[in-house]
Amino acid sequence: MPKNSKKFTIAHVTSQVTPYSKTGGMADVVNSLSRKQSQFGYRVAIFSPYYGFIKRKKFERVTVAKSLSLKIGETKYSFAVKKVKLYDNADIYFICNDEMFGSSKIYGTDHDGLRFYFFQMATLQFMRHNDLIPDVIHCHDYHAGLVPGFVKRSKKFFKKTATVFTIHNLVFQGPKNWWEVPSKKRDSGRGAPPTDKKAIEYINFTKRGISNADIINTVSERHAEEILTPKYGQGLEKLLQRRKHRVFGVINGIDYKVHNPKTDKHIYYNYDWDTLRFKKKNKLALQKELKLHESETTPMIGFSNRLSEQKGVTLLQKTLDTLLKADLQIVVVGDRRGTKEYIDFFKKMVKKYKGKVAIYLKAHFPEDMESKMFAASDMFLVPSRYEPCGISQMKSLRYGSIPIAHKTGGLSDTIKSYNPLTRKGNGFVFKSYNEQEFLVAATRAIENYKYQSSWEYLTWRSMKLSFSWELPAQKYIQLYKMAIKRRKINGKK
Repeated sequence: MPKNSKKFTIAHVTSQVTPYSKTGGMADVVNSLSRKQSQFGYRVAIFSPYYGFIKRKKFERVTVAKSLSLKIGETKYSFAVKKVKLYDNADIYFICNDEMFGSSKIYGTDHDGLRFYFFQMATLQFMRHNDLIPDVIHCHDYHAGLVPGFVKRSKKFFKKTATVFTIHNLVFQGPKNWWEVPSKKRDSGRGAPPTDKKAIEYINFTKRGISNADIINTVSERHAEEILTPKYGQGLEKLLQRRKHRVFGVINGIDYKVHNPKTDKHIYYNYDWDTLRFKKKNKLALQKELKLHESETTPMIGFSNRLSEQKGVTLLQKTLDTLLKADLQIVVVGDRRGTKEYIDFFKKMVKKYKGKVAIYLKAHFPEDMESKMFAASDMFLVPSRYEPCGISQMKSLRYGSIPIAHKTGGLSDTIKSYNPLTRKGNGFVFKSYNEQEFLVAATRAIENYKYQSSWEYLTWRSMKLSFSWELPAQKYIQLYKMAIKRRKINGKK
């Protein structure tokens, strides 16, 4: 990375990045934020594992390091690094080791701790070996949580490098559920992390990221306040309170070059706010593809997320029978890595309500079908129990699919309750997380849909809202500057 540049250099360390790997919104965030930063003129590098399914994809890549090695404890590991151009001024560096990443799983192996411990060490080793020392390392979630501590202890190479640790989801703190770790094995977060293979699986990567990063942020202003409380702090609220002067919230954005019904190649008919009649054609086309009853007047409600308790699926289990008494359709899009209980539930609903419910699951998240669902649906469910930010609701609004959402975290920052009298608001919100309030919000949406002229105005206005990366990317640059300043002060001590 050229050090004579007036603008500092940025490295993102992440377990996933679109279009190569994805289980959730973090992959989109890293890609879109990197694009915007490169457009601002910053030099950006993204470091991510080279999973088996990436290896099988066809795209141009260059090997930039054939045989590097590192030691964890007494065990030596070799790795290679492949480089892919993502955008002008933005490259991805894939860390390659088949033992760690050769399978098709991003998460869910019995040695995830070792895998991501190795990944972080390999990333820093490559930076040192190739003299690619960035000004800022932006660490995403627990999979990069050890980097701030490693950087602190490697003053010879990283003395001037600042670290920013972004909490995308505080529940995930390491390879094991933090609340299931026996008290005797819980990680204090102090000192160097253990190198014993068994002990590594009990490291609290997130705790160490929070403890050592120059700046900490989460992905909405509201959630930055929430995580300081016992309700949302996931056992780390006291640590976060001690470091609250370093904790900030930056709402995510979406990339309108990617998520735009006017240009989206995945949908049946392109449209914009001035050609909304084509949205109904998308509905008819999706109904035909998914074997739903074909009717452009039947309200279609979409759901696209991990099939997990956090995303509100338990709430849907308890309420869909009631909802489906009305004339409406439900379309669920996701991947097969969701909770089996929830997958089985939706499969039963498809059989029970033939022509009214459809489920579309693939091994890896089907972004093409998600686009079709956004383009076809009238409403979009975001009933998350908690939601640090959420970007699916921003996508749905751009496609004219009005969210029905729980008032929490980033959903609270981006969705305002619709008032048919004033015509203000962009969604239907429920404050308390229970079946009754959810059903009231969903019923309000369905009833308002009957008034088509008002609904079309709501759709038209919602599509014109902007959740671009322009402002969030600028806020991250300010956080980087703060981190660099703190690093300089701490480096003098």
